[in-house]
Amino acid sequence: MMPAAFMALARRSSLPVDGLLAAAIFVVTLGPGQVMARAELVPLQVALVAPLVWRRRAPVTVFFAIAVAAAVQWVAGVQLPADVSLLVALYTVAARGTWRWTAAAGVTLEAGALLAAARWAPPGQFPFTAAALTALVAAALTTGLWARERRAYVLSLEHDRERRARLAVAEERARMTRDLHDIVTHNLSVMVALADSAAYVRHRAPERAAAAVDQIADTGRQALADMRRALGEMAEPLHPAPGIAQLGALAGRMRAAGLPTRLEVTGDPAAIPAAAQLTVYRLAQEALTNVLRHAPGATAEVTLAMTPGHATVEITNDAPTGRAPEPGAGDRRGLAGMRERVAGYGGTFEAGPVPGGGWRVAARLDLAADLAGRGAP
Repeated sequence: MMPAAFMALARRSSLPVDGLLAAAIFVVTLGPGQVMARAELVPLQVALVAPLVWRRRAPVTVFFAIAVAAAVQWVAGVQLPADVSLLVALYTVAARGTWRWTAAAGVTLEAGALLAAARWAPPGQFPFTAAALTALVAAALTTGLWARERRAYVLSLEHDRERRARLAVAEERARMTRDLHDIVTHNLSVMVALADSAAYVRHRAPERAAAAVDQIADTGRQALADMRRALGEMAEPLHPAPGIAQLGALAGRMRAAGLPTRLEVTGDPAAIPAAAQLTVYRLAQEALTNVLRHAPGATAEVTLAMTPGHATVEITNDAPTGRAPEPGAGDRRGLAGMRERVAGYGGTFEAGPVPGGGWRVAARLDLAADLAGRGAP
């Protein structure tokens, strides 16, 4: 129980760990030298060690407090093993302080090391003693600087991970927004066209009006299922995301809504990843919806060609000049969404009027580049 409680306390504050370190240094250095023989030296021993309790909260203050105690010790001509606390304090300044204070602390301790060697080195041993103390100072300084760089590196990794997480969330939200835009715009356009058709023929051909109402209901249910899937709900496990296999049904809905639509597919859909198939489907859905809304009476054609490395989709219509579906504000958002979808595959996207009348949307997905990018570690 005690070790667990101590670790929990240590995670909240550095004082317990640093207090334990100070106590260990105090006890270990109490026996050697003159401390046990001269009780009046105990306060000096405490002054050299006790500040380490706050070393991580105020590293510069702690270092210079210990340095003052060491200076008093030097003036008094007393040599205490507790001077090792100066090395710990210098390490902490190098690891946590600024470069200016690190340099000041290093110079201060090196000067103290040279003074100590000059006073207490055995006769004729000053160079060796000074070199040994300088090596200790350099080791403490170097280790502290290494700890600083390592901490900075770990922090940069954490910040990078947080940034990647935020980008992933933003990309997922953008994807959901595009999906919802495509779903709502397409299905509402189809339902409005079907409702207008039902209202027009309800007296002259009630059976056609009833079929249109049934188609409205089916379209609404499909829209709800697509929205649940786009929002990530798990309530529809048996309804995979739409893909190339659903293009025929999409063309059928457009024909039922009054837009004659021709579909031509070449290549093997099995070679196209599911995410790319969804992109192709959304491109066709958005483009056909724009034709339905803005070019009544036009005929649309969807052409899809697939290879293991590429998928090329083209949606055209034959609206007469002046009636081609020029994009409004909502359509521009739809075109921007289509362009973003294609850009995710390193592909190309074009949308514009066709000479002689009509409108053309064309996209080419580079599936090989996408797979290489997704497989990179």
